[in-house]
Amino acid sequence: MSSMNKEVRVRIAPSPTGDPHIGTAYIALFNYVFTKKHNGKFIIRIEDTDQKRYRSDSEAMILDALKWVGIQWDEGPDVGGPYAPYKQSERRDIYREYAESLIQKGHAYRCFCTTQRLDILRKTQQAQKLPPGYDRLCRDLPQADVEKKLAEGIPFVIRIKMPTTGKTAFKDTLRGMIEFENDGVDDQVLLKTDGFPTYHLAVVVDDHLMKITHVIRGEEWISSTPKHVMLYEMFGWDKPEFCHLPLLRNADKSKISKRKNPTSINYYRRKGILPETLRNFLALMGWNFGDNVEKFTTQEMIEGFTWDRMTLGGPVFDLKKLSWLNGQYLKQESNDKWLVHLKEIVFNEEYLLKIIPLIKERVEKFEDFIDHTSFFFQGDLNYTNAPLLPKGRTPTEVSTYLNDLVLKLDVCENWNHQEIHNIFNQYLTEKELKPKDVFMPVRVAVTGSKETPPLFECIEVLGKDIVQRRIRLAIEFLKTMKES
Repeated sequence: MSSMNKEVRVRIAPSPTGDPHIGTAYIALFNYVFTKKHNGKFIIRIEDTDQKRYRSDSEAMILDALKWVGIQWDEGPDVGGPYAPYKQSERRDIYREYAESLIQKGHAYRCFCTTQRLDILRKTQQAQKLPPGYDRLCRDLPQADVEKKLAEGIPFVIRIKMPTTGKTAFKDTLRGMIEFENDGVDDQVLLKTDGFPTYHLAVVVDDHLMKITHVIRGEEWISSTPKHVMLYEMFGWDKPEFCHLPLLRNADKSKISKRKNPTSINYYRRKGILPETLRNFLALMGWNFGDNVEKFTTQEMIEGFTWDRMTLGGPVFDLKKLSWLNGQYLKQESNDKWLVHLKEIVFNEEYLLKIIPLIKERVEKFEDFIDHTSFFFQGDLNYTNAPLLPKGRTPTEVSTYLNDLVLKLDVCENWNHQEIHNIFNQYLTEKELKPKDVFMPVRVAVTGSKETPPLFECIEVLGKDIVQRRIRLAIEFLKTMKES
């Protein structure tokens, strides 16, 4: 990359809408390595403008997970910096000012279309197999009409006024010049009716004000980049350099998803993957150290880092490869370090204190402890001889129940046994099912056995990541069973 005559400044901007995603760690690692290579600054900025999906606990989990991975930032919401605040919800007045300035320059306009009209437009476009996008009804409203609607208090959004002819081009570090026909780029909403910006306005304004020199992000943002380039031009600002990394992929080359691979950083932390292993593994996702070397430290990666070692073929997130690599690291650990890891990860006091109340009434000798609790310490379970099917139910039916429930658990924010029990009871009522139709297969999927401590307390202690992983694996196993 060029532009090395000024301080390199890069950022990642996670959205606190769920558990810390492994893709965030992947993008963060390459930003971190690049900036350390060039003695720059690495910034974390929280993009919390999607208030409908915002989760209050997510921001802290993301920051904690990235610290565990071993990636440290120079500026951010928790450490401050010269361009604070680093949370977009605290910068709303800034975005409104810049959105209004675009209207004054003739580069944006107020759109008064209702959500009902936009829904009808979208359905019509789908029915007629037309490209989706706003039809620009409000783009050229006479000023008198705009003033009238404002006086009447009609809600509005602010949209960018994209050129309808010509092309927008930008250079990508890994892909060269990329061009888009302007007539195929939507008049994107910049400021929503609630006063919050969309990603497209906020990212450009913040990157400019925070003096970001290089935007290193996932390739899913390539199609949005012409809107960002156009905003830079409309504001009269210098553009950063763009680098879009290949997406992490499942084995079938689809984008990594929780349906096929655990995507939460916390899952790998709980599984006993070392942070140095995870950094090493993520580095291998599209980047080549050279000389067929697969095991290397982050410092060694920094010293040897160049973009020409990056490949654009979708890197496969292979759990077997990750486990193998972790084994290589564990082989080099001393016995004393092993003991530390076991105490911290597997048999830590906090975890044990959650388990003990569940089995106290069942255990007469301490030697029986493992017999009653082994599933709390295991990885993936084997369902070959597991009684997953209630009497009178087919594999397809049970798969459907389990899939429905895993989706409902995914959006459960208050992970406690009462809330989980409520979710199950609501599902039973909704589907007119009996407890045995659902509780037993879930118990077996989660614990591997029909006889366990209380189900919902077990689910609470195991945690969302492990529970969802096991239920999904049980679903895959059920797909191999013959219908009776």
